[in-house]
Amino acid sequence: MLYAEGITADATADTDRLTAVAKARLADGPESEFPEIQAWRRAFARMGLKPTQYRCAAESLLRRFRKEGSLPRLHPLVDLCNAVSLAFAVPVAVLDADQIAWPLEVRYAAGDEDYFTFGGETEHPAPGEVIFADEAGQAHARRWTNRQSGRSAVSPATTTVLIVAEALHERAPSDVPELIKTLTAEIAAVWTLEPTTPQTAILTPANPRFTPARP
Repeated sequence: MLYAEGITADATADTDRLTAVAKARLADGPESEFPEIQAWRRAFARMGLKPTQYRCAAESLLRRFRKEGSLPRLHPLVDLCNAVSLAFAVPVAVLDADQIAWPLEVRYAAGDEDYFTFGGETEHPAPGEVIFADEAGQAHARRWTNRQSGRSAVSPATTTVLIVAEALHERAPSDVPELIKTLTAEIAAVWTLEPTTPQTAILTPANPRFTPARP
């Protein structure tokens, strides 16, 4: 988890070094063979989802990057998080913290939560689906790491963000802290006019909560 303030849309993130890591890995084989992706495929299968129909966000990014050779530029922070996700083959969600009715919880859906698509439509996750849900019953992600909501997507007006990286593979206990360390350094290098030190935490079954100090 990483919580950061002072984000603006007029910065420039250099992502070439990170995407080069993904390009080198993909040269040795497709993303479906990565242990990071295989772990998520097993998890999705256990949730009753067909892994090739519902892919985790990292697999979808890697698949598109492999086919097209690049990703579209959307917002400097989104571009940075996408590049980090490619390099580590780990799903990375970046949420506009001001659009969340805190607290935010990863839990099973009751079935009455509202999920807003990027197209502006409202969906209701099926009961038992793993979602990111806030206090107001808004789902900010569906099928765990499959698809983010348009409600909390980063926009040019976003200034405060919550970044969530999740992994299940054998090296996750070492890879995720390294991912967060990389993101922290990159954010500090890009957003320098009003520097704020991101708040970070590594969540585990023994330490499942993160409470950022919010204004």
